[in-house]
Amino acid sequence: MTSVDERGAGLIGALLEQRYRVDALLAHGGMSSVYRGLDTRLDRRVAIKVMDSRFADDRSFVDRFEREARSAAKIHHPNVVAVHDQGVDRSPGGDLVYLVMELVDGGTLRDLISARGALDIPLAFAIIEPVLAALAAAHRVGLVHRDVKPENVLIGHEGERGTTVKVGDFGLVRAVASAGTTSSSVILGTVAYLSPEQVTTGNASARGDVYSAGILLYEMLTGLTPYTGDNPLSIAYRHVNDDIPAPSMTVAGLPPALDELVVRATRRDASARPADGATFLAEVQSLRARLAVPRVGIPVPAPTLADRTMPVAPMELRRAQAWSPPDSTTATKLNLADLTQPATPAVALPTPLPTPPPTPVPSGAGVNATIVRQVPAGFTAAGPQGTRAMLRTDLDRLAPQEVGPPSLGLPMAGPVPPPRRTPPATPGRGTAAPAPRARRGTLVLWSLVTVLVLAIAGSVTWWFVDGRWSTVPEVAGRSTEEAQKLLLDSDLRAELRRVPDNEVAAGVAIRTEPDRGADVLRGEPVTLVVSSGRPKVPDVRAGTSVAAAEEAIRGAQLQPGLDDGINEYSDEVDKGKVVRLDPEPGTELKLGERVEIVVSKGPEPKPVPDLRGKTREEAFAELESLGYAPFDLGKEFDEDIDGGRVVRTDPSSGNVPEGDKRVGVVLSDAVTVPDVGGRNAEEASDILASAGLQAEVQAFGGTGRVFGQNPPPGSRVQSGSRVVIFTLP
Repeated sequence: MTSVDERGAGLIGALLEQRYRVDALLAHGGMSSVYRGLDTRLDRRVAIKVMDSRFADDRSFVDRFEREARSAAKIHHPNVVAVHDQGVDRSPGGDLVYLVMELVDGGTLRDLISARGALDIPLAFAIIEPVLAALAAAHRVGLVHRDVKPENVLIGHEGERGTTVKVGDFGLVRAVASAGTTSSSVILGTVAYLSPEQVTTGNASARGDVYSAGILLYEMLTGLTPYTGDNPLSIAYRHVNDDIPAPSMTVAGLPPALDELVVRATRRDASARPADGATFLAEVQSLRARLAVPRVGIPVPAPTLADRTMPVAPMELRRAQAWSPPDSTTATKLNLADLTQPATPAVALPTPLPTPPPTPVPSGAGVNATIVRQVPAGFTAAGPQGTRAMLRTDLDRLAPQEVGPPSLGLPMAGPVPPPRRTPPATPGRGTAAPAPRARRGTLVLWSLVTVLVLAIAGSVTWWFVDGRWSTVPEVAGRSTEEAQKLLLDSDLRAELRRVPDNEVAAGVAIRTEPDRGADVLRGEPVTLVVSSGRPKVPDVRAGTSVAAAEEAIRGAQLQPGLDDGINEYSDEVDKGKVVRLDPEPGTELKLGERVEIVVSKGPEPKPVPDLRGKTREEAFAELESLGYAPFDLGKEFDEDIDGGRVVRTDPSSGNVPEGDKRVGVVLSDAVTVPDVGGRNAEEASDILASAGLQAEVQAFGGTGRVFGQNPPPGSRVQSGSRVVIFTLP
């Protein structure tokens, strides 16, 4: 079956599943190739990773690849390359399994290390922190990267002036390892970054990613990987049997605490390393604070190919001119004239030879000094490496003496031809005779003109090559006035930008954009980033809307919070408006800390009064004065309350209605028995009937006058009750 490498050229211009157009090859590995492409449906630039077609025939691989793609897409983090889509393009030439990912406009960490060699400490910290943040996000959702290396760390542009660091290839290695292409006897991964347990048992865990990240930090600080060998198995053997050396053994002057952090992250015993990416990140951030390492911008590297050399900036030329190589016949020499020439294809080199130990850094060179590395003639330094598969049983056949010395990790400079020597002219046949004395004056004049022309040409060349450029000075830790003066002295124009910072005091410079050491045209603006101190709780007045308060809090780079349990009643602030902030305005907090917004619940409800025995008019008037809306709830009998007066309320007295302000009023329907004594039976019956009562006459000796009644006069009875009257003739 045709591999991706063989079909790669044919894919250019293809339309995968009638949607994703393949435009150009960006990178190629042993298991996949990455292309620049276009999502024609959304008109969005994307990166398309196409798996080698030999894996597309393995159904278990495709199934697991799809599951892993879904898992990788669940990692929502700014430092993780986003996965947009996954699919299979079916064609007569074979199925192509592909991933559609976010396109990062820039290069890789490999490109940056190849161009600069060892990175200074602030830049190494600026890169390792987002890498560890991405690994921490993956570890939180149960994913292990398994292939952390410079080629999978992308550095690109974000916005107009910003730089972003993103980690790619999440989930891919897990899918390959589970597809039947590996077994317990096979080692899968990039050998220079494999953890010992991946080599010996194939076990991959979060601590294995920590080990690889530790190797990554080692390579950034030294410019080289710790191990190399005649073959990948030799390197794997060293990971299992040797301890990673401290970076300061290669680059003198590194802080001991930084050495200790790298060594602890790369322990052969996995339990002795930080537990996961989040733990390692916390230790890096703690060390940054202890060492007061400034935050710097990250340069975006240009993607390079193995057969190209990097162009050299004017500042690098000046550094090279000031650098004196050690007295060694085997050290790589630097021809300064070559630095100003355009990039040329590298010459094919013979078979690699064993590598001698690196040359020590000269004393007093400091952390950022140029490192001279001894490279034997014909040796090709370690460059970008792909994921490999090796037999684990072959490790047992390796002897310790077969293990090679540390890798250089830098591209080898091409051989510099010796300067040509022109033999002095000797008088003889065909040699011109000396000029006459009369012509000497003319020769002197032309010599002066030549010197003048060369001086002018040299000045013009200096101006266009170096003179019109100025180097951005180091301003971190300086006051605003001092930093502005340093930039002015360097013929640069400072544009002030204040940002909050948890650690740097207000008014102190944090960094410049572009970063220190960058070459900028004289008179061009340089952004001076100055700390405004820790963010303060904004002044949000009572009565402000919740949305406006949230916007003000976020504008101060703090996190707004809402909690119904802390909301308050207020007679002055309308319901739903802001009463106050907690903590109060002006309080200093750390970036992202929570600020609670206390919201008004409106005026505090007053308790329902006891209205028992009052008339309806009195009860309604009192309830309305307290803000309630009274209504008739009906009547009921109460022998203690006169008819028409209040028996009770609903809610009852003392209780506060929630939400609804309505209060029902229940009146008494009791009837007061009238006094009918002395009346004749007929009159008494009429009086009782008019009161809604029934009369029952009991006559003693004939109908006459009423001398008694039951219930007695003044009693409260229900309407329609019977009243017995007693009469005498």
